[in-house]
Amino acid sequence: MAKLVLDLHDIFNKGDQIEKALRDVIDEAVAKRIDLVEIIPGKGSGQLKKKVLRFLDQKEIKALYHRVDKDSKNFGRLFVHFQHKDKRKKR
Repeated sequence: MAKLVLDLHDIFNKGDQIEKALRDVIDEAVAKRIDLVEIIPGKGSGQLKKKVLRFLDQKEIKALYHRVDKDSKNFGRLFVHFQHKDKRKKR
């Protein structure tokens, strides 16, 4: 299973760069038919995680992925799962 990782630690206080990074990783996952994107907002105060979840909850973004899981063992990590409609079975 292919996976992309986006670590937001370096740009945690740069709102415009955060949105661009999120949009870029979602677009890349769709274009390359990636099954999973791991987003690491970090633990901190939880504000960055809330910002990421608000971004993912936008109607046009939500239409691109299947579901979001919060890591039960690591508060500072989210998983975005994709289901590509016409994905062919591997033989």
